[in-house]
Amino acid sequence: MPGKTALLADPIYREHLVGHHHPERPERFDAVRDALTAAGLVGKTLPVEPRAATEEELLHCHTREYLRVARHDVESGRPFLSTGDTDITPNSWDVASRAVGGVLNAVDGVMTGQARNAFCAVRPPGHHANAGRGMGFCLFNNVAIAARHAQRKHGIGRVMIVDWDVHHGNGTQDIFYADPSVFFFSTHQWPLYPGTGRADETGAGKAEGTTINVPLPAGSGRREILGAVENLLVPAAERFRPELMLISAGFDSRIGDLLGRFTLTDRDFADLTRVVMGIADRHAGGRVVSMLEGGYTLEGLASAAVAHVNGLVG
Repeated sequence: MPGKTALLADPIYREHLVGHHHPERPERFDAVRDALTAAGLVGKTLPVEPRAATEEELLHCHTREYLRVARHDVESGRPFLSTGDTDITPNSWDVASRAVGGVLNAVDGVMTGQARNAFCAVRPPGHHANAGRGMGFCLFNNVAIAARHAQRKHGIGRVMIVDWDVHHGNGTQDIFYADPSVFFFSTHQWPLYPGTGRADETGAGKAEGTTINVPLPAGSGRREILGAVENLLVPAAERFRPELMLISAGFDSRIGDLLGRFTLTDRDFADLTRVVMGIADRHAGGRVVSMLEGGYTLEGLASAAVAHVNGLVG
């Protein structure tokens, strides 16, 4: 039904890291799904089915060697990826692959007009994974592969990615740093893991100016973050004219999060969503696909996700 919001929220996404005492735990998925159900939002959305991403799809953004190493690490029972600080369990490859595949199904639904926009409640998150390395809780870069998929399958020319996670999406930036067809915009607490995302990191070569980083100190909130979106992102979108908007929706930028010290509220996430949807309405036929990144205090994660999806549903 055109105009509807699609929702990817399959129980498979709770199966990664089951039984581990870890901030990126299965209960994060439960909190989001249960809150969306309680708010009556599940019934207002179109369900999206998960599927395993193909190797070709993963190769849109990751190297063949990294895929070989990551699969070996998972299947050999290692407790974490040898490329970095990402904890894994024996089913992590399958769950992460189904996160990517589900996101790509959501992109397909939006690009073909079955849905106006989509929210993907996936885990593990993705924005720290670069072409050759998984790190920071991430195996595959969901949002980056979504951008490439939209370009290669649906002929989209220009994609804009908005990342409001409290941590910098270094993997996403790396993948598109020299690519003028993908615009990356990030607000993030600095200094904080992974230590990237300085304001002078703005893209390379022909892509100079298609990366905007807004590093902010702990304690920053609505004025700084919504202000950056309104005063920097919106004018950039006027120049770039994106054909698809993607969101790395990290709710660890909410007040009270375990891993961040930003002070955004649920109202702020609703307003951030509204601004991004306004950009999409102006340039991209309303097309927005959002995917879950961080958010580690369960109650705050749940209420922020409800605010965000309420905004998408309208």
